[in-house]
Amino acid sequence: MQPVRVAWALAAAAAALSLLALFQAHFLREGQLAAGTCEIITLDRDSTQPKRTIARQTARCACRKGQIAGTTRASPACVDAHIVRSRQWCEMMPCLDDEGCDLLVNRSGWRCAQPGGRVKTTTVS
Repeated sequence: MQPVRVAWALAAAAAALSLLALFQAHFLREGQLAAGTCEIITLDRDSTQPKRTIARQTARCACRKGQIAGTTRASPACVDAHIVRSRQWCEMMPCLDDEGCDLLVNRSGWRCAQPGGRVKTTTVS
């Protein structure tokens, strides 16, 4: 009986993905994003310094009114504009669930500290 349930679940997932693809093809033009979504355009990594990796990414977002491009759960996302204007970066929950968020002293970005001691620093330019 279990394989039948798995087959039905897979069929339902395939149908849902097909409907989503049909929706996107019908309502969105090529290269256009759905409202409230973001996509990563470029991602560059520099590991030339020991124990340090510098990563720069560029994202494209189609945010709703009152929102602006930001970061949620370490991914580009649309966030409330007041968070960016007030530079209260940790309010947009930029770190993963098991990480702690701290503002940089000059509010130019934030730090995500993992339980093992690894730190990811993000600055906004």
